[in-house]
Amino acid sequence: MSLVGILALATLLVACSSGNERTPIVSVTEPAPAPTPAPAPAPAPAPAPESAPSPIAVEPVPAAAETPAGLDFIDDAKLLYRVAACGNADQPVPAVLTRGEVALTAKLVKIVDRHCKNISEQLGKFRTQYFDKGRAWFDEVVPKTVPTTVVYPFGGGDLLSALVAFPDATDITTISLEQSGDPRRLRKLTPAQIETSLGALRVEIGGLISVGSNTSVNLSAQQRNDLPGQVSSFLLGLVAGGFEPVSMRYFRFDDAGAIDYLDQAEIDALESEKKQSLKHDWQPPSFSRAFANVEIGYRRPGETGVRVHRHIAWNLGDGYMTKNPQLVRHLVKKGKVTVMTKGASYLLWRGDFSVIRNYMLDHLAWMLSDSTGIPPYYAKLAGMVQETYGNYSGAFLESSQPSKHDAAFIELWRTQKRRKLPFRFGYPDKDKQVHVVVTRPK
Repeated sequence: MSLVGILALATLLVACSSGNERTPIVSVTEPAPAPTPAPAPAPAPAPAPESAPSPIAVEPVPAAAETPAGLDFIDDAKLLYRVAACGNADQPVPAVLTRGEVALTAKLVKIVDRHCKNISEQLGKFRTQYFDKGRAWFDEVVPKTVPTTVVYPFGGGDLLSALVAFPDATDITTISLEQSGDPRRLRKLTPAQIETSLGALRVEIGGLISVGSNTSVNLSAQQRNDLPGQVSSFLLGLVAGGFEPVSMRYFRFDDAGAIDYLDQAEIDALESEKKQSLKHDWQPPSFSRAFANVEIGYRRPGETGVRVHRHIAWNLGDGYMTKNPQLVRHLVKKGKVTVMTKGASYLLWRGDFSVIRNYMLDHLAWMLSDSTGIPPYYAKLAGMVQETYGNYSGAFLESSQPSKHDAAFIELWRTQKRRKLPFRFGYPDKDKQVHVVVTRPK
């Protein structure tokens, strides 16, 4: 069985690595033998040493009929899609939320209409800026040959930005400390509780639907909302991109990194366990770890195949990654991938995030990031080239300046021709200048 609006200016302890070589991750990418291993997929071909990566073989979009095991929460996903994410806003508010009571139905309709008016106005501005005006930039910069499998470390609830940059993606993985959330509670909330939760959600996702990014404070708070903040953010991304959910399952990994979809019995068993956060200074979520990792099947109306988005709640620090190697084992099986990172608090500059950094360098066919991505020092060691867009004169967070990696990024921009960037995509620099960098094999 299986982007930046109001950013948290929290001080980060930055410990840049001074080693001469990248730390190998062989010890965590070699899985222990599984009792009944599935046939290994054919390895993806390595990208050719050209100015742009060659096409990479990826797994096809699974047919709609190919449904995995585990409990499907699609009905709950559809409720959240309509009420929290405001998809299909022309359809009535589901009567199941008021159990058919006329007075409660009228009250809830007003609550949801007010919420969706606010969301629709903000989302309309976002679509105009990124999906419409920004489309030409992405079409020019992103090669048509990049893999349709996307891995987005430090992605928070930001499926939205991945869909902006890579609308043809068929397999998107976001990874962050935030756990996905229990989708079942909406059915049990009163209209007053729904109004409170929707109000909190609008605050928590404000940065996401203005500039495609969010603060750690808001992301942490989402895990205490009666509504599943991460799942609601993902569904909002689908609405913005013109997609709709067709399935929603929760999962965990086995030791080999294979997906184990949770059934009712497994969910019930996990409900009794202590609720824990993935970082010592974060509040624990208000829901069971059964709802940490989610897989949402989605598609555009009229598509027959199903695309997949998975959110994996994982601490990407070396200590946790070394003790819990299942994530890397899972990601390695994807072969060469498209990578994106932004608003990542400059964690990839640090010596204690080498495992995820090395995975990215070993498996990226093409990468888009702001300056919180791979520093030039490590990119050069791995045989990568980097191309700059916009302007950069120093790290956004004071705790990351000055440093050797900050100086290297400043030099990288200084020595390259200026390439346009017409919008914010991640952190600005210390002077509020927008910028991104492309990292790719030579």
